[in-house]
Amino acid sequence: MILALLGALVVGLSLGVFGSGGSILTVPVLLYILHHDDKVAIAESLGIVGGIAAISAVPYAMSKLIEWRSVVLFGAPAMVGTVVGASLAAHVTGAVQLLVFAGVMMVAALKMWRRGTRAPTASDEQGAAASPARRPWLRICGDGLFVGVLTGFVGVGGGFLIVPALVLLGGLPMRRAVGTSLAIIALKSATGFWKYLGVLEAGGLEVDWASIGLFILVGAVGSFIGRAVNAKINQDALKRGFAVFLVLMGVFILAREGAELLGLIGGGAV
Repeated sequence: MILALLGALVVGLSLGVFGSGGSILTVPVLLYILHHDDKVAIAESLGIVGGIAAISAVPYAMSKLIEWRSVVLFGAPAMVGTVVGASLAAHVTGAVQLLVFAGVMMVAALKMWRRGTRAPTASDEQGAAASPARRPWLRICGDGLFVGVLTGFVGVGGGFLIVPALVLLGGLPMRRAVGTSLAIIALKSATGFWKYLGVLEAGGLEVDWASIGLFILVGAVGSFIGRAVNAKINQDALKRGFAVFLVLMGVFILAREGAELLGLIGGGAV
């Protein structure tokens, strides 16, 4: 349980620093430390990350580091997409979901690394004061729908996709993207969690509410520490650190779940 609590603290730190990574860490902790069922862990991660993100978003909102236009235009379609993705997830195994999860993480990592190696701009460092160019609302909605379906399918809050989308496609400075991501994650995760409760009930499974509550409490503490760290880090260094973080977790999940899936395929072929 001590390892699980440390994991919850790191989940909060990740959300506070990167506005992402909560589910990337929560799912492995629930799976490999607490030994919860694949689909139960995926559902629980949505509840945990949504709760921590909602708490973490408060200080960003107070500092005016949330782009509310993007929250509405990106977040509303993402909530719809999450329901669709969660419905699709009922038809595949947890291992397949996690492999898709890891693959998308790798793509996001590559894009964020490239973004983090360009020359820094004044807006990157100012974050709160920057006013990003406005993208057409239909494109923002389309991005949100796509990210929602994908993250609903793999059962994550989606910050690892939302942050790159807001930075690379939306033109937001990294620090503002982090705050905006937290608000979107909170809304979208709540929707996905509600949908997953029905999926689990149909399969005769249920979440561990005590674990969810404890993770949210400990993770919230970590998130406030993470925000303090975020305020002191160069924005391009933050992007590169985010990319490395995604690669490490993606490799771990690919190695673990890929070996298991190959074993099942090999066993079925005999």
